[in-house]
Order: sequence, then C-alpha cells, then structure tokens
Amino acid sequence: MTDPMPEQQSDPQIELGNETLIPVPSGQPVFLQDVVWNVPGPEGLAVRFRFIAPQIARDTGTVGYEEASEDIFHLCQTFALPRLSDFGPQPTQVIISFSDQPVPFGETAPEATQFFEAFTHQDGICMWEIY
Repeated sequence: MTDPMPEQQSDPQIELGNETLIPVPSGQPVFLQDVVWNVPGPEGLAVRFRFIAPQIARDTGTVGYEEASEDIFHLCQTFALPRLSDFGPQPTQVIISFSDQPVPFGETAPEATQFFEAFTHQDGICMWEIY
C-alpha cells in the first residue's frame, strides 16, 4: 500500500476571518469568513479564501455575478496573493468564493447563493482558471 500524497495526510487547516469590511470595486460589503488550506484542490494544493458577500443573495441581492466576479479578481490580487506565504507551501491554486451567508467548509447549503473562482498565480498576478 502506498502512502497518500503529503497534502492528503493532514486535516484541513482553517483560519477564521472577522467582520472587518474589505473594500471591493463594486462597493458591496464583503468580509472574510475564513481561509482553508491543506486540502487538495482540482489542480493540486489550493488555498481557499472564503468571503461573505450578502448582496449577492439571489432573491434580495443587488450585486450580480458580473460585478461580483470583478470583486473576486480584485480580492485575489490585493488580498489573497499578499497572504499566500502565511499558509505554508505555495499553492498551485487560489480559490476565492463568495457566499451570501456563512456556510461551514465542506457542507452543502442549497439556500445559499455562492460564487467560486479559481486562479493560478505567477509573478504576482492572478490568472483566471476554468473551475
């Protein structure tokens, strides 16, 4: 029997965020729910920055996907990339997600509106990936 890959040997590591608002281009209120690392992503080691963005709610929200996607890219560049070294080995992917309400990592929440985008990074630039 072979040993699992190193990133599969440990449990997910989660650092909780707080309710400090983070500026984004749309002006919507956004704050960090948590950062999850030590869990493989679709393309290898990934760090997930999970944000709460109440204005994306499908029934009551005022921010659609196009505006939110600009905010997501902005957060990859200005929030996630500068913090990558805080979370161990450099990841292959940075995954940024928005949810209109807190959702525990790994759980489904059909009532929640969620957007997920994956990026690779090179030379300090986030590059959008198909996710």
